[in-house]
Order: sequence, then structure tokens, then C-alpha cells
Amino acid sequence: MNIKALFAVLFIGIILFWAVEDMPAFGDPEAPATQYTGELYVRSVLPDIGIENIVTAILASYRGFDTLGEVVVIFTAGISVVLLLRRGERL
Repeated sequence: MNIKALFAVLFIGIILFWAVEDMPAFGDPEAPATQYTGELYVRSVLPDIGIENIVTAILASYRGFDTLGEVVVIFTAGISVVLLLRRGERL
């Protein structure tokens, strides 16, 4: 057994458990992330972008680069799976 790897995993695990204590409860309406962000999006989407669908406006405009990055990752994973499955047919 690698003692250094075990120590690293335990150390990171302790840090993660310590960080979880500071997180708000799941679905907490008083959480900092829900205090003003949702209301801000609802009020400003139509005047800023002109799209009535709030989800589409957020994904396409406010988070466009993030969404593009996610699509690239999913596309790359899909192509990799196809190539791996195709490689198995040649054997």
C-alpha cells in the first residue's frame, strides 16, 4: 500500500468534509445563491436580451461560453466512444 497516496486521499477527504459544513442546506430559500440571482435574471432577461424564455436566454446569452464548452466536451466524449467501439470491430 502506498502511504503517500493514502495520506493524500485522507487529507483531501478531511478538507472536503470540512468545506461541506459551510454549505447551505439543499433547497434552502435563504441560501446566498438564491437571494438575488434568480430575481435578477427574471427582471432583466427580457429588457437585456429580448427573449421571453428565461432558460433559453440564460443558456444562450449569459452563459454562452460555458454552454459551448459543455457541448464541446460532450461532443468529444461521443466521438471518443464511437471511435473506441469502431476499433473493436476491426479486431
